[in-house]
Amino acid sequence: MNKINVDLNRKSKNSPQSNSPLGTRGFIVFSFLLFCNCIVFSQAKKLELSLSDVIVLAQSDAPNVLLAKTRLATDYWSYQSFLADFKPQIDLNATVADLSRSPVAFLNPDGTRTFLRTTNLNSSVNIRASQTIARTGGQVFAGTGLDYLYNFKSDNLPSSSNYFATPIFVGFSQPLFGFNDMKWNKKIQPLIYNEATKRFAEETETIARVTTELFFDVYIAQINLESSQLDKTNADTLYSVAQGRYSVGRIAETDLLQIELSVRNAEAALANALLQNQTSTEQLRNYLGIREAVEFKLSPPDDLPDFTVDATKALAEAKKNRSKSVELTRRLMEAEMRLAQAKSEAGINASVTGLIGLSQTGTSFSEVYKNPLDREEVAIRLNIPIADWGKAKARQEIEKANREFITMDVEQERINFEREVLLNVQQFDMIKNQVNLAFRAFEISEKREDITRKRYLIGKIEVIDLNLAIREKNEALAAYMRSLRAYWTSYYQLRSLTLYDFENGKTLVKQPQF
Repeated sequence: MNKINVDLNRKSKNSPQSNSPLGTRGFIVFSFLLFCNCIVFSQAKKLELSLSDVIVLAQSDAPNVLLAKTRLATDYWSYQSFLADFKPQIDLNATVADLSRSPVAFLNPDGTRTFLRTTNLNSSVNIRASQTIARTGGQVFAGTGLDYLYNFKSDNLPSSSNYFATPIFVGFSQPLFGFNDMKWNKKIQPLIYNEATKRFAEETETIARVTTELFFDVYIAQINLESSQLDKTNADTLYSVAQGRYSVGRIAETDLLQIELSVRNAEAALANALLQNQTSTEQLRNYLGIREAVEFKLSPPDDLPDFTVDATKALAEAKKNRSKSVELTRRLMEAEMRLAQAKSEAGINASVTGLIGLSQTGTSFSEVYKNPLDREEVAIRLNIPIADWGKAKARQEIEKANREFITMDVEQERINFEREVLLNVQQFDMIKNQVNLAFRAFEISEKREDITRKRYLIGKIEVIDLNLAIREKNEALAAYMRSLRAYWTSYYQLRSLTLYDFENGKTLVKQPQF
């Protein structure tokens, strides 16, 4: 207190510091922050944007949306790869040259074996077309092939050429009692891709919500900065008036101290507002992926859309559009698939393969396609587990328990999902009313502060009443900004939860184009 009295005594003697309500240290700090702020924003590119402009920018080029597009592209091509499994596959296999030189055992007429050193050159080419049958898990195939073998002369063996041709063959392979993964994947893979498509729409709307929060961080920081600058100007004016009144004895020293304290608080608030404005601007710039320095000039999104949200409609759209609904269905189906696989592997496994075609051999290429002989192959294979010491049974019980757990977990998540949607709808209606009330409260506080300031200037009221009116106006402005931010955040949260545009009456899920 003594130090403050000394400072005031110096000012009353028209010392060099009497023109500034700040101490030397505070004045230097404040001037430095203001200088840095001016340098930063004088070099920055100015962007005049509305909330919708910022969201469009974020949903087109922001790093987060680029990552989401990359994930969707990966899911898309994975699904295309799966679809290709159900289409005919055509393969060409060829051995251009296979040269070998090694001893080979030959059977002599008297029953003995002799090892002779041979040198062989083998070449082959085969073309095969196959088609998988998803319903049965089997496969049908057809093709043609040609093999050539040349034996070089060595160890008293003459050189020779041999051809083996299969002009055409048709066959099938069918597993019996086994696990048909193609049948299950035909049900599950479309769900996975559908889930990915809807998840991308959710990520896009989540980006809109986060962008809205960052937008209001910058907008509120700019409003606070303007308010702090105005408060600083008003505080300086009041301090000048108070100094004049104090010099003629119209106000007490305590009133002058109160005014000076208000000036110091206004300067501290302005410095904090400058820092917050820089921080929030950088956060929005980084989120949008803008590399150069920019200064945002944001227009207030105070024009609220006029529409109502029906809770039943919102819940129905959420169930139809959200990836969560598809995910829960997929999880149940995958549990059933794992149980079916465990049961199939515990029983008898069998397969049947068959092939019919034509074939011929000869010492020249022209001979192997003359008078071909018929070719038939049939095979039945069995795999019967005799003793596995309860391993198969244990695996079945594990999968049964997992299915029951997933069923209960999915049911609980469905309940939580519905509650989240309904709660957001209720909050959205309440927040919209709060915005109107907060705006009206701000208008009243602003008018009251203006009247109070004029009355103080003519000496009708005390400085305490003026400070109270200023504080109430600032609090009302902050409350209005918070309610406005809460409304738009809830607006995009509702779109994210339902993937439905209630304002225009259309779904937000779109099929990607690649």
